[in-house]
Amino acid sequence: MKYFAHSENNRNKKHSLSEHLRQTANYAESFACKESYKAIFSVSGLLHDLGKYQPAFQNYLKNGGERGSVPHASWGAGYARLLGIIDASIIIDGHHKGLPDKSAWKSDTEPFKRGEVAGFEEIVKTFICDANINEVDIRKPDSLAFTESQREAFVRYLFSVLTDSDWLSTENHFDEDKFNSRIGTSLHVDMLIDKLEEEFSKKSKDGEINILRNNARDQARHQADMPCGFYSLALPTGMGKTLTSVSWALRHAKKNDLKRIIIVLPYINIIDQTAQTLKDIFGEEWVLEHHSNYNEDDSGEREEPESCSPLKKRKELACENWDYPIIVTTTVQFFESLFSSRPSKCRKIHNIAESVVIFDEVQTLPKEVILPTLKMLRDIQDVMNTSFLFCTATQPAFEKRQGFDGIDNIYPLIEDSAVLYEKIKRVEYHLLNDLNPMDNSGLLEAVMKTGNSALVIFNTKKAALEFYSTARNEGDWEKKYHLSTAMCPAHRKGVIKDIRNDLAAKKKILVISTQLIEAGVDFDFPVVFRAMAPLEAIIQSAGRCNREGNLGEMGGDVFLFKLQDSGMPDRTYSACAGHAEELIKQDISRLHDHNIFNEYYAQVIRLYVDPDRFNINEVRKKFNFKTVNDSYRIIQNTSEGLYIYNYNDESRQLLHSLEHKEFLSKEDYRTMQAYTVQAYKYFIFKNSELCKTMPQGFMVWYGNYDPETGISLAPIEADKLVV
Repeated sequence: MKYFAHSENNRNKKHSLSEHLRQTANYAESFACKESYKAIFSVSGLLHDLGKYQPAFQNYLKNGGERGSVPHASWGAGYARLLGIIDASIIIDGHHKGLPDKSAWKSDTEPFKRGEVAGFEEIVKTFICDANINEVDIRKPDSLAFTESQREAFVRYLFSVLTDSDWLSTENHFDEDKFNSRIGTSLHVDMLIDKLEEEFSKKSKDGEINILRNNARDQARHQADMPCGFYSLALPTGMGKTLTSVSWALRHAKKNDLKRIIIVLPYINIIDQTAQTLKDIFGEEWVLEHHSNYNEDDSGEREEPESCSPLKKRKELACENWDYPIIVTTTVQFFESLFSSRPSKCRKIHNIAESVVIFDEVQTLPKEVILPTLKMLRDIQDVMNTSFLFCTATQPAFEKRQGFDGIDNIYPLIEDSAVLYEKIKRVEYHLLNDLNPMDNSGLLEAVMKTGNSALVIFNTKKAALEFYSTARNEGDWEKKYHLSTAMCPAHRKGVIKDIRNDLAAKKKILVISTQLIEAGVDFDFPVVFRAMAPLEAIIQSAGRCNREGNLGEMGGDVFLFKLQDSGMPDRTYSACAGHAEELIKQDISRLHDHNIFNEYYAQVIRLYVDPDRFNINEVRKKFNFKTVNDSYRIIQNTSEGLYIYNYNDESRQLLHSLEHKEFLSKEDYRTMQAYTVQAYKYFIFKNSELCKTMPQGFMVWYGNYDPETGISLAPIEADKLVV
């Protein structure tokens, strides 16, 4: 009798089960980053679909039936458990439904252990005979020397390997053209280094800042021959840390035979900017952007655009498993994949192995999950031979110390960062009204007195919107701008472009913004006003002042202020802002001290923050994968994307072009992101008459949209409703 894994493809050929098992095992083995992993990777592939030898499953393939009506994953999981290959058993049990909690895995496999499953022994014999299995193929692999958390990370790696291998084999059967579109491109290090050096050769070498940039880059390059581990690149804002980090990463990859570079950024607007810079240097074909406001689990049901170029098609496919030389992605995408239990999200994890991962603006990682975040990175580094580089102008205290189980050794690429920060001093800090609370009129008067273009940054959308309303008809600025996440990305992008053009043209402008402007938006204002905030926000805000050092010895001016009745985004933010205020009032000159942020970070973690609020490290040790998935979030607030119908004619036309499609392509969703605002579910509930869920599953906002400030809401409600 012939046994099959999948039904007929478009060539009317069924997928041989033994062929599928062997093919999955071969793919899995090829993904091993260490020789000692190959045996368990292979046996996981061989056993994963053992349950498809059930007569009931073969009958289901022949005669049809409801999808999932003949469960099969637990059969391979049960056999792996009997063989004592526990890690393989766990991932096989979850290869369709997702990685389970330990109790669920035990429940699924216990009947097989007890011999309570009728016909199980016969199915195993059929599998061994049909797949031509010998004892060496399925013997228990040698045990690997892992700690509990390292083993948990290894199970995630193994799960990712099985998921990608299984899906690749299945895709090869059903859609050979799609499979063949996945042309794996290796990291051509020497060629990419040459292109980057050509870019550096075009840049000016004159002036103190350029000399300092070049010296910093040379220092970093000289550390590239170090082994895989943890590294830091602490450079003042505007010192070119993105390209310096990539220059180091390419050489480090060459030395350690690493396969890709992954750049992880906190905000989508920085991703667009960074990815475009790298594409301009290396070429479009070398850089993959991966971010989405939409659920990637739905991607399998979307149609592909008919006019999709081969490169575009390859990039779309590479978003599924990160088989690409240079990847630019978000912290949400990266970490919520690492901690996920879902097959579609975990599929890419194995390609983090043997990579250089660059975290830019690392100070934005949420403090409430920083311990499990660092613990996972330590485990990934040990298990998957990966190097991590932390980049920021404000380096947090991630090192291990008493009461904080951080990273043992983080090697700095720049040895004399403190000297560099002293030389690059470009602003003076001032306390407005001695930090006594002011009203908006008093603040506006202080901003007007500077007689300059000014950037004013607030902690909340409510505060920014209220000050914008106060300033709208005041002052002699040529233009006033508002920036917040109540505006859709296309709107923000247009405003940011206008601001850059006005600054370049030396126009006198006023920009009123929330903290979205503080990381990666390279404005250069002579004066910045910042509402009292956590220290990292203050220092990042200062990076938007006299960025290029063109204001001479006097430098730029950064004014810190407090508003009357001003709110904060959350309690942790408020506590950190309070601690920063205490430090600054003691000695404002310490804001120029390179070490202050490291000290501050250690203090606020000790005093105000539970760095593992959801007890994730302990849950990981218990192998409760589903619980970890449900607990770990980079962004805690539950929100949903709202497509803005009334932004402009383009947003309206796009919706009309999509509303009658049965399925939307990934490109459709990507295009929609430009007109999408993340909104809290309470907002959607409260304004349900203005929201409509489309048949394809996305939601549309038909309410007002202000051309200057975004979704039109009463100021008092703005922060409660819009992320």
